[in-house]
Amino acid sequence: MDFTFTEEQQAAAEAARGVFAGVAPDAVPSPALTPGAVADACDRALWARLADADLLSLLLDSRYGGAGLDAIALCLVLRESARVLARVPLLESSAAAAAVQAFGGEEAKSALLPRAGRGELVLTVAAHGRSGHDPAELAVTARRDGAAWVLDGVQTAVPWAYDADVTVVPAHTGTGRTVLALVPRGHEGVVLAEQYSTSGERLGELRLESARLAARDLIDADGAWVWLRDLLATGTCALALGLGERVLRMTGEYTSEREQFGFPIATFQAVAVQAADRYIDLRAMEATLWQAAWRIASGAPGALPAAGDVAVAKIWAAEGVRRVVQTAQHLHGGFGADVDYPLHRYHAWAKHLELSLGPAAAHEEALGDLLAAHPLA
Repeated sequence: MDFTFTEEQQAAAEAARGVFAGVAPDAVPSPALTPGAVADACDRALWARLADADLLSLLLDSRYGGAGLDAIALCLVLRESARVLARVPLLESSAAAAAVQAFGGEEAKSALLPRAGRGELVLTVAAHGRSGHDPAELAVTARRDGAAWVLDGVQTAVPWAYDADVTVVPAHTGTGRTVLALVPRGHEGVVLAEQYSTSGERLGELRLESARLAARDLIDADGAWVWLRDLLATGTCALALGLGERVLRMTGEYTSEREQFGFPIATFQAVAVQAADRYIDLRAMEATLWQAAWRIASGAPGALPAAGDVAVAKIWAAEGVRRVVQTAQHLHGGFGADVDYPLHRYHAWAKHLELSLGPAAAHEEALGDLLAAHPLA
């Protein structure tokens, strides 16, 4: 296994750094002071700059105007986006487009992918189920009715639901299979209700009430939802890594300047040990992230399915990002809670990512099930 990034992957990361260089993490009101959403929509100006830099079409083939790169390149870009708390549906739209490309029909590909790559069309994914703790594919039912499909159910906490033109919704059929429904915004039988994340972003509860979709708007290929779910989870781990790295850098800068008893507090052993522990967390998050992204990108076989590597990455990301921001708040003292200082925003975003990933214990249980089903020789 070689974790050296290709020239194309490095170029994508460099382009992302250029685009995100001018993004201010505190460009919207503080979630600590805002009773509702911090903004009505995502950062459309930033979205346009990402499109101009060809960063919205990274995973798309050249025939759709894309660069033909892989999950590793996407994770590199997501890592950069999280460092500045970029308010764009980069993960969800890119992952959904990649799933349509890999598993969708030609009609859906032609209608969605070129426009998504140019930033003209925003995609998102309903991946949190009815409550946020149950499997997303079981929250919605899909049944055939002649040539159409009828969907019923509820998906909670859909990110960027009010910005998206199309929402990809996993649903289960009467035969136990999972399909992906491409649900247009404002479609008959689709109702959105406002929800808010800990970061202050606007989410949506998506309620499907006998929503009828044409067969062309469903993806029923085997493995489509599992692949999309793993890509979303891995991308979320990349966001957690980028956020954690930025927070630890902020903490290093602060503790190097803050003095007590005539010395920078970074020179105190208790402070240095805590920072070192969090550095170890970040390196573990990074190693497990690239392992999972490589399995998805390469399709390489392993002792366990790729879901095993994704589970390990989620364990480290969910626990690691929480520990990093908690230590940062502790070492910053009261300054870390100052709403005029951006650390509290990173803490709020970290909590949102932790909740999106789910509890580490659940991923450990899933990993145990995989180990039981695939005994290591």
